[in-house]
Amino acid sequence: MLDKIALALVIIGAINWGSIGIFQFDIVAWIFGGQDAVVSRVIYTLVALAGLWCISLFFRRNDTLPSGD
Repeated sequence: MLDKIALALVIIGAINWGSIGIFQFDIVAWIFGGQDAVVSRVIYTLVALAGLWCISLFFRRNDTLPSGD
């Protein structure tokens, strides 16, 4: 469950960075009242922590895939 939450936050961050890169528009800041707003800073921090958590996905063995036997 934590993996899915982290992945959702990373996707939100990617969409936000994409909008900044393409349109120079920060969606999170727009929704929550600017980059300095407490809620925006919390969202940015959660996205960063989710990104760090998702690094662990590279090093985990995936036991849910069929073995092919």
